Amino acid sequence: MTPGVRLAGFGHAVPARIVLNAEIEADLGLEPGWIERRTGIRARRWAGPDDRLSALATEAGRHAIADAGIDPAEIALVLLATSTPDHLLPPSAPLVAHGLGLPQAGAIDLAGACAGFLYALALADGFVRAQGRPVLVVAANLLSRRINRAERASAILFADAAGAVVLTPSENPAAGLLGVDLASDGSRYGIVRIDAGGSAKPFGPDVAVEETLMTIADGKQLFAEAVRLMTGCSARALERAGLKAEAVSRFVPHQANARIFDLVGRSLGVDDAAVVRSIADYGNSSAATIPLSLSLSHAQRPFAPGERILLAAAGAGLTGGAAVVGF
Repeated sequence: MTPGVRLAGFGHAVPARIVLNAEIEADLGLEPGWIERRTGIRARRWAGPDDRLSALATEAGRHAIADAGIDPAEIALVLLATSTPDHLLPPSAPLVAHGLGLPQAGAIDLAGACAGFLYALALADGFVRAQGRPVLVVAANLLSRRINRAERASAILFADAAGAVVLTPSENPAAGLLGVDLASDGSRYGIVRIDAGGSAKPFGPDVAVEETLMTIADGKQLFAEAVRLMTGCSARALERAGLKAEAVSRFVPHQANARIFDLVGRSLGVDDAAVVRSIADYGNSSAATIPLSLSLSHAQRPFAPGERILLAAAGAGLTGGAAVVGF
């Protein structure tokens, strides 16, 4: 078994189109500044008609591999966390691996909604420890393709982005996932959903367009459940890592809503200055927000040996989780 796992490379990619709040507020009849006051979002990226999820994910993966400084041929596994694959079948991860020139790498999609990156990270960490070979984790979404523009709760939040990390073996036992807590609550299954397109309700002539788009049934309940899940999972992950919140150098939460992660951070006792924020300029791209934020933060100030960072997310399903990562 490999004693440790190093997060060795980071990358991200976003579409070119920047959509400011003013455009959405005008469409929905909202007063100027309404969206930012309630979410912390000022702008987001939306894909163009010719953009593809797999292409965005491939670009982010390419940057992460280059940042890691390893030969792409060393990558043994590609995990793609996404809720918006190019097609329902086949999965998009093999296309990403192909685009990166990784013909020998395994590749699968993981559907964990906003918490998908954390689930993929946990699986990747275990694979690297067991096999001693690098893994590429990518999280990517084109949520603009699934927004109901007439529904305020979802229209103001969601965005498109991809983020990626490369995990490699390390001789440092204090590197990698030091504490992890993953959770779910199926009793809240329907809070965020897309009704049609699965086997329960396949596409057909009787399916309305609105049923193929995302809906948030109860925004207030979702807010409360996200705070509960992220706080609880984070506290347990810190306990399993044997750390107090004061030891966290950076808190990288899922960028669902600034009010959510501010509440979580303060409940845990994490210093406000330690919170990594990308929501203002990039919005909520579901599973992609954490690796996007990691890449942006690393570019601004590279992660240093001895750092301990906390990751946390919650989303549809409900799914949630938290991880403490050592460098």
